[in-house]
Amino acid sequence: MPDKGVILDDNHIDDNVDVEIAKCLNLENPKSFFLFAGAGSGKTRSLVKALETITNSIGDKLRLHGQRIGVITYTNNACDEIKRRLNNDPLICVSTIHSFIWNLIHGFDSDIKTWLKETLAKDIAELQGKTLRTGTKAETERIYKIKSKQERLQELDSIKKFIYSPTSNNTEREALSHSEVLQLGAHFLTTKPLMQNILIKKFPILLIDESQDTNKGLMEAFLQVQQAHKNEFSLGLLGDTMQRIYGDGKVDLGIDLPDDWERPAKIMNHRSPARIIKLINEIRSDVDSQSQQERQDKKGGFVRLFIIQSGQNKQASEITVMNQMAQITRDDEWNKRESVASLILEHHMAANRMGFGEMFAALYSANEFRLGLLDGTLSEIRIFSDTILPILNAHKKGDKFAIANIVKNISPLFEKHYMNEHNTEAKSILKTVRIKIEKLCEAYDNNPDITFGELLRIVCDGGVFRIPKGYEPILMKTAAEQTVTDIFNETSPDMIGCLENFLDKKFSQIQGYADYVNNQSPFFTHQGVKGLEFQRVMAIIDDSGARGFLFSYDRLFGLKSKTDADAKNEREGKETGIDRTRRLFYVICSRAKESLAIVAYTGDPARLKNSLSEKGWFADEEIIIL
Repeated sequence: MPDKGVILDDNHIDDNVDVEIAKCLNLENPKSFFLFAGAGSGKTRSLVKALETITNSIGDKLRLHGQRIGVITYTNNACDEIKRRLNNDPLICVSTIHSFIWNLIHGFDSDIKTWLKETLAKDIAELQGKTLRTGTKAETERIYKIKSKQERLQELDSIKKFIYSPTSNNTEREALSHSEVLQLGAHFLTTKPLMQNILIKKFPILLIDESQDTNKGLMEAFLQVQQAHKNEFSLGLLGDTMQRIYGDGKVDLGIDLPDDWERPAKIMNHRSPARIIKLINEIRSDVDSQSQQERQDKKGGFVRLFIIQSGQNKQASEITVMNQMAQITRDDEWNKRESVASLILEHHMAANRMGFGEMFAALYSANEFRLGLLDGTLSEIRIFSDTILPILNAHKKGDKFAIANIVKNISPLFEKHYMNEHNTEAKSILKTVRIKIEKLCEAYDNNPDITFGELLRIVCDGGVFRIPKGYEPILMKTAAEQTVTDIFNETSPDMIGCLENFLDKKFSQIQGYADYVNNQSPFFTHQGVKGLEFQRVMAIIDDSGARGFLFSYDRLFGLKSKTDADAKNEREGKETGIDRTRRLFYVICSRAKESLAIVAYTGDPARLKNSLSEKGWFADEEIIIL
């Protein structure tokens, strides 16, 4: 990094970084590297440029040997963008981590089966070793988990071929879960030399974008492979440790790398104007020495901190903020909700604003459901969001053709193997499907407040829909069992209880949820905007509206003291809640391309203003108490 005191005015100051990377990607003398690329630094541009250099220099050689360049990105949208910029060059294999690992391990069915047997046996033993009170929800869940794992263990010998899809429910008995694929990948790469050889022969160059948030187990496995094959394998890591916001990433990535690794760094921020870059540099200054500079054609910019007393109407307050930002920036687009990206701390806050708070809260309380709920892959909810909702929306439009297509694509009754086995019953199958769909649509028409549970019980039999296994113990209950109240009032959530709670909620909430997980709303979480950018950003800070404990803006801003856990972790050199929140704050502030409004709800506006004035992050005129 250059001295902070040196003034640079060349918008191409980072071009040398692309040259450094290109030198590393020489298979005659491969080198591995960690590229520091802060917010808005043009990381994707450098990645694409490096890939273009490879294809022009050694592309023919790679093709001759049947080799490709592997690129792992964090989201499907990022994959699509890189592919588009490279004109879908088949030499470049661009995929998410799940897809990449499955591409590597699929077909090793015997090894997968062995790992599953050992893992399931270990899980069952641990569950059997627990002692819980008879009759409690937690005990019911433990028994169900044991039974489910034992059944899966017994089925393994009859499975010849495992399947997996990064975008499907993966509910078939042959299917692997998302987490299992990652665990298998890390296990195979660290314990099987053959798998290491397969990786480096298929992909002698592997580039990992957003490496700071790549699964820790897999990242350590990739690093182990690199060390064992450094003369024939180049591993390129791109990212910024300040933008690590997920818990399963490798905390110390980029620290204590081998001496033979290159460490190029980009210092220019091409996204934001000078004022916003100054803010994020100050937010970061207590963490490391990395500092960005603005482009010479991106001076100015707007930052405002609006402090609002807790308890005020949030929707009205946020409209007031937008109106004031429109006046401050002289940008009328601030008056349009769809033109402003609203960044909220937690999904609960978006759920409440978009009308699906009840159903979200019911499922979010179980740890096992959270990831799938947040990314839209939870099978227990996809039967509603991806199957029942599209059918009912088509029904409202009177589009019978669309309904037929939906059912044909998702129903097990129309799968090739089932149709081959029951070809003489085609008319009967069609009749069953028609009756089920008519009953579903009629129930929906007659009751606008119909619940998820009422719809589930309509579709649960007849084989027309594939019902997620999580619902089996609920659907098997007798009417008498459903009226039993758990007198122990367990405070720890359990999967069955959460599903029962969810099924009691109104189905009408599902549309808002579907819009949210498909990025069809103006709301984004602080965690979910990594890699995105917006002209106008309204970052909403509201600890009271959040239910988690991992982040605390009150502690970051100095309104609350460090917790005992924070103090202990700080003494031991471990990550604290303040560290996590600072990184999150850096990420959200660095999304803005032109103007940034930070909306902070607090019980003590004057104290918050004084605390942030002392930090020096904002000028006094930039802090507004509403």
